[in-house]
Formats: sequence, C-alpha cells, structure tokens
Amino acid sequence: MTTAFFDCGRYRFRMHSSDPAIRVKPLVMGVLNVTPDSFSDGGKYQSLDHALSHAEQMIEQGVDIIDIGGESSRPGSAPVSLEDELHRVIPLVYALRDSGRAISVDTYKPEVMREAIIAGADMINDIRGFGSIAAREAVLNSDVGLCVMHMQNSPTDMQVAPQYLNVFAEVSDFLKLHTNELIRLGVERSRLCVDPGFGFGKTLEHNLELLRKIKSLKIELDLPVLAGLSRKSMIGAITEKPVEHRLAGSLSAALAAYAQGTQIIRVHDVAETVDALKVWDAVYNKNNEAL
Repeated sequence: MTTAFFDCGRYRFRMHSSDPAIRVKPLVMGVLNVTPDSFSDGGKYQSLDHALSHAEQMIEQGVDIIDIGGESSRPGSAPVSLEDELHRVIPLVYALRDSGRAISVDTYKPEVMREAIIAGADMINDIRGFGSIAAREAVLNSDVGLCVMHMQNSPTDMQVAPQYLNVFAEVSDFLKLHTNELIRLGVERSRLCVDPGFGFGKTLEHNLELLRKIKSLKIELDLPVLAGLSRKSMIGAITEKPVEHRLAGSLSAALAAYAQGTQIIRVHDVAETVDALKVWDAVYNKNNEAL
C-alpha cells in the first residue's frame, strides 16, 4: 500500500511506513450513538451529559476517533427527521471538538454533513458512500476525512435476502466507483478510507468472505480500510450469543480484521479492544510484518 497518511480534518494519521523502525498502530474508532433505537446501545447516551461522559471515558481508554451517530442504521430501522438528527448530533460535536480526539459524524444527510463540518467535525462517515450529488457537494470543499461505505439497499430492507454473484468484486467495484468520483471532483486521496459495510446487506457468508479479503481490498483500492464488526449479528450468528454477550466475539473479529490489514477498527468496547490490539501488536508486529 502506498497511501502513507489519512488526512482527517485537524488530524493526520499515519497508515503505513516502509521503515520498520516506525510503529504504525491501528486506529480505534469508538461508537457514540445518541439514538433511542440503535441495536446495541440505543437510549444509553441520548442526553448530552451522558454522551459527554461516555466520550470522556473512551478518551481515557485510548480511543483515536469518536464516531457520533444520530440515526440508527440497524436492520429494519426507519429514517429520522433532519431536525431530530441535527438536534442529537450538532451540540455534541461542538462540545467535543476540543477534546483532543478526531470527531467523526455518521450520517448520509448532506445538511447534517454541512452543519457537522461547521461545528468542528474532522470526518464524515456515510453509509451510502457519498452516492448522492448533494452529499458530495457538502464535503467537497472541506478538509474532513471521508469514509465511503458499501451498503446493498437501505437499512429498512438491506437484510431481506441479500444476494451477490461475487460479493468481493461487487463491493470492491462499488467502493472504487465512488472513491474515484470523489477524487475526480477534487477530493485528495489522502482524505479517503473505505468500509466494506459488514452487516449492511450481507449474509454471514458474505461478511466472512469480505473479512478474509480485506488485504486484497486495501491493495486493490490503495486506500485505508475501516471495519465495523463490533457486536453485530454476524458475531451473534457465530457465537449464538445475544448482543450484550458479544464482547469476546467482537474482540476476535477486531483482531481478525487487523490481521487482514484493517487500519481503522470501529468498536463499542474501546478499552478491551485497545488492550487486545496491544497484545497482538507485541507478539506479531515487531517490524510491522502484518501491516
């Protein structure tokens, strides 16, 4: 991989080094859902005080990026109004912009993107991959990092019998098309990362196939890969555990993603993930062998 840095608003994260003396660690992105209905932590952090307290806890635990979401994208979820999402997200961005950590906003609405950037967000994470002209226009003239994600259909129906002829090829082609369009419009390549969209219109078999081929995806696109596997239904399907008992499975998935070349890992359990990655790193990556 030749992309050495991920430029994320006020932050520049090293993604790769050819010098074995330079340690490159994966970034841990902590999930901060300010929604009543997210699949794992819906309702826990709806108030500003509770959300800030959780953010402070994640910072103490070693988070690199805080990903704020104001609309649930769990399978079967319904959209929320623009006003509700702005009310949930923007005050929190203002409150956290000087926290010393990069702030990401998880949204597909161009209006939320614009307001989040004004409020101080460093990254926009779009489950629709900046597929709309309005979304691309909202971020084009900023300096924020952009996560282009793949999703088949919409959260309302994405898990209703998802089908692919070749899941890796189709996801890769989608991500290539959308990142190339952003680059054509003038977005610097260093501002981009991609997310294959685990659980977003994929069966367990699709998810496992993509997880096994993250390194191939990273090489093909020449971009950092973000993986969000934490507590998802694929973990439940494998372990036969409900969402509140998926920590061990989520940590295993995070390590598997890292071993395959993932550089940004999106999680609910920051402290445990940071510790797991430290141990893995100490054992296997003395000279960046797996990066």
